[in-house]
Amino acid sequence: MDVTRRLSTGYAVPAVLAVLGIASIVLIFGFTSPMMYGVENATNLVAYWHIALAWTAGIALFVTFIGSVQYLRTRKRFWNLLGAASGEIGFLMLTSAIVMGSLWGSVIWGVYWSWADVRMVTMFVTWFVYAGYLVVFNSTRDSEGRYAATYGVIGFVTIPLSYLSTRLWRPALHKPTIGGSGAEGSVIDPMTLVISIVAIMVLYAVVTAMRVRVLELRDVVLRQTGRT
Repeated sequence: MDVTRRLSTGYAVPAVLAVLGIASIVLIFGFTSPMMYGVENATNLVAYWHIALAWTAGIALFVTFIGSVQYLRTRKRFWNLLGAASGEIGFLMLTSAIVMGSLWGSVIWGVYWSWADVRMVTMFVTWFVYAGYLVVFNSTRDSEGRYAATYGVIGFVTIPLSYLSTRLWRPALHKPTIGGSGAEGSVIDPMTLVISIVAIMVLYAVVTAMRVRVLELRDVVLRQTGRT
């Protein structure tokens, strides 16, 4: 579609991304406090990118869900490619969020990982499910796109499940971040967090658009070589 072409070939959006990225780095490392939840440590600053990556990963995997639904409804290849591209970027961002969250947790809670914590477990389940989605997409032909699309629809249930997990079950470490009472003592600067989230979201949009174009070109090559 024209939107993905403009995002992947234009200069305006990457320029905005560069400004937002620099602003996020300057604000995080130049103006925010490393004191969070009563613990002062520079590692706490990764919280801004951990939260931004986790939110954007959720949005990316929602786009995978939308792309999968649209493909099953229209059978237009673009939607399956959009779902796959967004799934790849979302998977990478989810992986990065888990790694950064582990680093942050090692400072705040004294452990990198706890299988007793429902948020960590549900995030790992989500990570595992979308690793499977990418395997299915990359191991099927164009004509078998319904398999990956169906997987992308069903797998999305893990996203709201992970988000709501701290409300549905008693968490060992994580507390609800919105509408909960577990944020006392934190010093997360709202403006810095918002700018970081917007920067990561713009990064997601640009890289996903580029990945869609790559997948479209791959399809062209495979059709020309008779390998579809």
